[in-house]
Amino acid sequence: MTLASTLLWLAALLLVGVGIAGTVLPGLPGALLVGGGLVLAAWVDGFARVGAGTVAVLVALTGVAHAIDFLATAMGAQRFGASRRAVLGATLGAIAGLFFGVVGVVFGPFIGAVVGELSVEGNVTRAGHAGVGAWLGLVLGTAAKIALVFTMIGIFALAYFV
Repeated sequence: MTLASTLLWLAALLLVGVGIAGTVLPGLPGALLVGGGLVLAAWVDGFARVGAGTVAVLVALTGVAHAIDFLATAMGAQRFGASRRAVLGATLGAIAGLFFGVVGVVFGPFIGAVVGELSVEGNVTRAGHAGVGAWLGLVLGTAAKIALVFTMIGIFALAYFV
């Protein structure tokens, strides 16, 4: 193994590692980083073990996981009758929550959706429902992204080692 291929493998592993963290941290495109890292690893090997069909499946799963990233919180909030401003608030709350650690990541979307909904109507009950919906969407979306990311890693590992 040459120095260049070793460095590329390390870059691929770094992308996958940061991507795994990004599946639970809003603001980091976790699935895209994992998918990119896996495609880079396949490329370093000259697609000898992980072929075009497997790479196509990985790219498709990356797209699905990335779409979930954008849609889950919004769909959760909308399911509970949230306004567009509440959905925007949930998104901004998720991003702002990054600066407050795990507590911010967990409660940021809820607080953002509540504030957004209150700015539209001022109805506390409706704002609370919007917050719960945004939070449930975030939790369910994160669970789906984690499952997809580890499925991608498993598919890559099976193709590479079997």
